[in-house]
Amino acid sequence: MSNDSQTFSPVDIPARRALDFRAGHTVRVWQKIVEGDKTRLQSFEGLVIARRHGGEAGATFTVRRIASGVGTEKTFPLYSPNIDRIELVRRAKVRRAKLFYIRHKSARDIRRKTKQSMVVDLASVIPVTPEAAVEPLSEK
Repeated sequence: MSNDSQTFSPVDIPARRALDFRAGHTVRVWQKIVEGDKTRLQSFEGLVIARRHGGEAGATFTVRRIASGVGTEKTFPLYSPNIDRIELVRRAKVRRAKLFYIRHKSARDIRRKTKQSMVVDLASVIPVTPEAAVEPLSEK
């Protein structure tokens, strides 16, 4: 009996195994979403921060994106039938196999932006003009 006649998964496993993406690459993952009796495709595009378990049956990859200033991560099983396709958007060379430090880097950038916005808000509430700085306050 041949293994070619038996189909265990609707996924084209050799094609998924041949996908050449790693940490640092930007990918667009098209995921099947079931709503009632209908199925639609939804994309999730972001930076691959980790790829685990190589080409094994339980291989996964984690994709991170920033939407409206909030970082979102999803971990996808590589051979899941719920994934329609994986598109490689951009390649990048990185020196690490796992890019978990990206989480903290973006958090620092967000904190820096909030500090700057507080200063801008105070400046817009209390306008400082050269005349106001020179003239003493009048007593009523």
